[in-house]
Amino acid sequence: MKVSNPVLSGFYPDPSICAVGEDFYLVNSTFAYFPGIPVFHSRDLAHWRQIGNVLDRPSQVRLEGCRHSQGIYAPTIRYHEGVFYVITTNVSGGGSFLVTAKDPAGPWSEPYFLGEEAPGIDPSLFFDEDGACYYVGTRPNPDGVRYNGDWEIWARELDLAAMKLTGESHMLWKGAMNGAIWPEGPHLYKKDGYYYLLIAEGGTSIHHSVMAARSRNVYGPYEGNPANPILTHRHLGKDYPIVNVGHGDLAADPEGNWYMVMLASRPCQGHTNMGRETFLAKVVWEEGWPVVNPGVGKLEECVELPGRAPREPGMEPHFSETGIYPFLQEKLPLEFMMLRNPPREPFYRLEPGKLHLCLRAATLKEEANPSYLCVRQRRQDYETGAVMEFEPEAWGESAGIAVVQNPFYHVRLEKCSPEGRTQIRAVLCRDGQEETAGSCEVPAGSVLLRIVNRGQRATFSCETAQGVQTVAENVDMRFLSTETAGGFTGCTMGMYASSNGAESTNTAVFAEFWRI
Repeated sequence: MKVSNPVLSGFYPDPSICAVGEDFYLVNSTFAYFPGIPVFHSRDLAHWRQIGNVLDRPSQVRLEGCRHSQGIYAPTIRYHEGVFYVITTNVSGGGSFLVTAKDPAGPWSEPYFLGEEAPGIDPSLFFDEDGACYYVGTRPNPDGVRYNGDWEIWARELDLAAMKLTGESHMLWKGAMNGAIWPEGPHLYKKDGYYYLLIAEGGTSIHHSVMAARSRNVYGPYEGNPANPILTHRHLGKDYPIVNVGHGDLAADPEGNWYMVMLASRPCQGHTNMGRETFLAKVVWEEGWPVVNPGVGKLEECVELPGRAPREPGMEPHFSETGIYPFLQEKLPLEFMMLRNPPREPFYRLEPGKLHLCLRAATLKEEANPSYLCVRQRRQDYETGAVMEFEPEAWGESAGIAVVQNPFYHVRLEKCSPEGRTQIRAVLCRDGQEETAGSCEVPAGSVLLRIVNRGQRATFSCETAQGVQTVAENVDMRFLSTETAGGFTGCTMGMYASSNGAESTNTAVFAEFWRI
């Protein structure tokens, strides 16, 4: 069976995987987006389906006011004696915490915060053969940070009954290289009498890598793999089609075949708009060490997996890069997100074939919770659009579709009414400064809004009873990339509505939204 990489395309960073019998479960970081931490299920590593979100209630996570690349970092998923555990860090408040569930689809418990006893980020859990549970994370050098990225991997036992760390903490490893920067994303495993430590190193950009170490004792000392890094693309240069490779996690299937998931990015014209994505590689063990994609030594566009039993009829479909949403269900599909915690009163409602989106004061330029419902950009060439009914009742009201990298870097195709003339305009927000790339007047009534992106150039258009009109064309979209906008996230696209600081009871009604 062949699997195309990435297995989860678009903004799905920091993957963590666990195997339970014939089932695989995978989670990712979500930063400022809510609900947090999607949960995916697969039987064959090729076909993935989102089955839930770990943090789907405001009581589980506080994201108010957090910056776009803050919030929820690097979750780890593990299974032990009938219970699923996800542990993560909210860097915007509360620190590291874990939640539990009997069913990975949810519901997940309220958080157990570990407090000041768990400094740093990127927590992971390891369950030893004797039932002991260990917290593994990364923290600043306790003796003082001597240079940017002077951190270390550490561990401490976790009392599962009390959900508290116990005993002394132990430094495990500083990384493979002398003066290593940002040793992070640690995971512990046990195989053939050795404890294996897998970490990321070198920062999450082009020098990212996966390093391995081992010890006979859970607290070390750990010896580095002489073949480190066991996976990286930094030697292939910044113009290689796949870059930023690192942050791996291992799992084995029932037949004893091993695999690694990791993050990587696919730049387009030197700019990365989709952020960090989830990739897959095969792993074998040679002389007591993991070897990734033996004979290849890098990520492959297509991974050949050993033959496995056919999927059961009706099992999950392949993870789809496209989606057409006619809003026929009572709930939004699981992949839809919003920015930060929702307000107490819902800002949208569904009825058969329609989504009503309330105009609220918050805008996409603020680190707030605007009326914005979105999905991830999953390929570089795409079309996104919506059929919308909306009439601005006051100057300043606007609604439409948007592609968002962060509050300071995004584009909007919106209906508005400046100076009493109803129009569709394309707005580019660069470094917080807005520019109208084009506009056209339109009559009252339904409008179809469309953004078509090819490579790094986009065309904005609308269709009304008067026909199709081009609003702006040949728009350079490179500013929606990590290289320009910074941060850790990829672009999302969706529907939004705003009264731009004023009070309003107006709504925008969407009959359909799509990403193809």
